[in-house]
Amino acid sequence: MGQEEQSTVGVEEEEEEEERHEISESWSQRKQTLILEISSKLINGDLEAKIEAARDIRNLVRKSSSSSSSSSSSAAKTRLKLGASGVIPPLVTMLVSPNPDARQASLLALLNLAVRNDRNKVKIVTAGAVPPLVELLKFQNGSLRDLATAAILTLSAVALNKPIIVASGAAPLLVQILSSGSVQGKVDAVTALHNLSSCKDNATPILDATAVPPLINLLKECKKYSKFAEKTSALLEILSNSEEGRVAISNLEGGILTLVETVEDGSIVSTEHAVGALLTLCESCRDKYRELILKEGAVPGLLRLTVDGTAEAREKARILLDLLRDSPQEKHLASSVLERIVYDIATRVDGADKAAETAKRLLEDMVKRSMEHSMSRIQQRAASCTPSNIQST
Repeated sequence: MGQEEQSTVGVEEEEEEEERHEISESWSQRKQTLILEISSKLINGDLEAKIEAARDIRNLVRKSSSSSSSSSSSAAKTRLKLGASGVIPPLVTMLVSPNPDARQASLLALLNLAVRNDRNKVKIVTAGAVPPLVELLKFQNGSLRDLATAAILTLSAVALNKPIIVASGAAPLLVQILSSGSVQGKVDAVTALHNLSSCKDNATPILDATAVPPLINLLKECKKYSKFAEKTSALLEILSNSEEGRVAISNLEGGILTLVETVEDGSIVSTEHAVGALLTLCESCRDKYRELILKEGAVPGLLRLTVDGTAEAREKARILLDLLRDSPQEKHLASSVLERIVYDIATRVDGADKAAETAKRLLEDMVKRSMEHSMSRIQQRAASCTPSNIQST
């Protein structure tokens, strides 16, 4: 390419860049004007004007998300400017309107303002959004209830909002949605409850034993290594800390089995929660829960965890295996009955000096075979089942 041609290309690129800059500047100016108009309509307009303005917020955020190569930054700035323009209080007021269109439009607008913006999340709660959102959770109207659930989920992601949401009585209504809500509603309710469960300012548990059946059913249906399973198993581990929760888990058909399957097939996080729940059961009353856990075939999955789980999961698995032995009071060379058997075999084969190394190699081989068996079972299940929406979560 000649020098003249290179110069021409350079000029064209500069002109294109200037044109993009001018378009961006023009859009920014129009956007600022739109924000002022939206704010004015929400504060001073009649109901129809308010509904239109609420819908404009959603459209404006969406347009900002697709208006430039730095769409994420542009949308974030738009949310920030809208939140600072005074639109949040009138949107919160619309949540209690008898007009369903007003409630829906305000819900969607508030959700768009809250996504990826913690400052707006706090402003929305401070403006009094939680009580009307809790009322909307009681609705039988699936759309409004789903939107309210999504809003509670989004707002509960901020630590400052959690005690306010917990105190509002949202948790029991979210538990009801676990049984009767839409697929998306159930997913959002689990995530919201998971967020609220980490509230340090809450003196009383947010969950009671009534949450066990729907949580176990959801864990049965979903993929054990999914993020959804991680949150669900975390909530079940929390519930296992109460006597009522433990009774509910053990009395429910498939309750303990579902936790055992999660230990076998789950992600690093969900296996840790599942083994934690099983350990809590057995520690609370070994005589009551030992046989129930053994009957569901928990040992292979626990053995695998002692080798390839997280440090906490390995420790929990070892303690649980110890509790599952016939005579937990005896002092054994290894932490589980299977480890002891393998150690004894290794001693006979290679002598006491090499027994530990040989036992470790044998255990790793057993774990590998167990994992291959688990993978085969997963493939068989996948071939025989039609995945639901929850399973892909």
